[in-house]
Amino acid sequence: MVLLVILVLFAIAGIHWYLWKRLVRDVSAPGSVYRRTATVVLIALAVTVPFAIRGRQMGLPFGAQQVVAWPGFVWIVAVLYLVLALLVGEVVRPVVLRLLRRRDAARAASAEPAGVPVAAAPEPEAAPTADVEAHAAPDGGAPVDAPVDAPGRRLVVSRGIAVGAGLIAAGTLGYGVANARNLRTKHVTVTLPKLPRAADRYRVAVVSDIHLGPVLGGGHCRRVVDAVNRTRPDVIAVVGDLVDADVDDLRSAVAPMADLSAPDGTFFVTGNHEYYVETAEWIDHLRDLGLLPLVNERAELPYFALAGVNDISGEGSAFGGPDYGAALGDRDRSRATVLMAHQPVMIHDAVDWGVDLQLSGHTHGGQMWPLTYIAGAANPTLAGLERYGDTQLYVTRGAGAWGPPVRVAADPDVTLIELRTP
Repeated sequence: MVLLVILVLFAIAGIHWYLWKRLVRDVSAPGSVYRRTATVVLIALAVTVPFAIRGRQMGLPFGAQQVVAWPGFVWIVAVLYLVLALLVGEVVRPVVLRLLRRRDAARAASAEPAGVPVAAAPEPEAAPTADVEAHAAPDGGAPVDAPVDAPGRRLVVSRGIAVGAGLIAAGTLGYGVANARNLRTKHVTVTLPKLPRAADRYRVAVVSDIHLGPVLGGGHCRRVVDAVNRTRPDVIAVVGDLVDADVDDLRSAVAPMADLSAPDGTFFVTGNHEYYVETAEWIDHLRDLGLLPLVNERAELPYFALAGVNDISGEGSAFGGPDYGAALGDRDRSRATVLMAHQPVMIHDAVDWGVDLQLSGHTHGGQMWPLTYIAGAANPTLAGLERYGDTQLYVTRGAGAWGPPVRVAADPDVTLIELRTP
């Protein structure tokens, strides 16, 4: 663990050194106000990153976590898109410099006096290649460096790439923050062969990954609850990763969950983030709020069985991981079975146990491009409805965001599933 922490810190330092090189050193003169100010700001932002990610584990009070989390997590996203844009700039830079050199050479050639042989023309004085040029010292000694009035080609290109990268990162970040607050309601139809005809068009609201914590608080929770209630579901399934802090830190933030309303109840299963906090305390508190945690157990609803298993992150913990036998072993297999399981990778066990439909979250749909490709490779289904043998899997992109409150190419959603008979 210590080695991992050291490697992460070196990675953070290396990335920020690259940003300083391209966004500060290459575009400013030594000792300038911009260079001094930008260096200090860059160091301060770099320091917020480990505190934002691991503040709770470092023992920071919740109030302090709230102070550092916003700038730290937002800066992480800015770094991602700055680095991506600057890497594109590394490819563009030599091409632009070559074109500028050719342009200047063509201008110099067209300015030569007519009839003067090229060989006889005086050699041009060497042009400066940076933002300084050599001047003789006042006492006739060695040359000294002095600023050039007109910036050189490299300085112009470096500044252009830096400004372009900054605009791309700022624009993407602004869009992502706004998009994370724009909660969509998705409507999905799922046909279950064992569903009785009386249950045709039964409505299941699915919500996951709300992630209440230092960044997302009571206002976010209220938006999610209102969005779920507007679907007018028959039952509500909250599929894990509700919280990222302890009960005492989030009592007011999580209070709107008590307003979730459905005739057949609101059910909850743990996600991996519930195991980063006091899991048992949260289960008890959610019961107090009116939610019905399914801790490796099953509820027999009027038309089908709704089962829930603990997240696989709980294996080896005091609270425990999934127990499919306890949740599904003695059920009536002639009835349709819907399983709440936080992670999509649990679908393979659901298939083995003959589940008809599994409801999952966890992936966030990747949350931010290009991390969407990594999430897609790590999960059997990134988002949406897919079939695995006789079992169907639906994965919601989640209503919140872990870490940065940013969504790019992975819109947040609450899903209303309408169950249909064949």
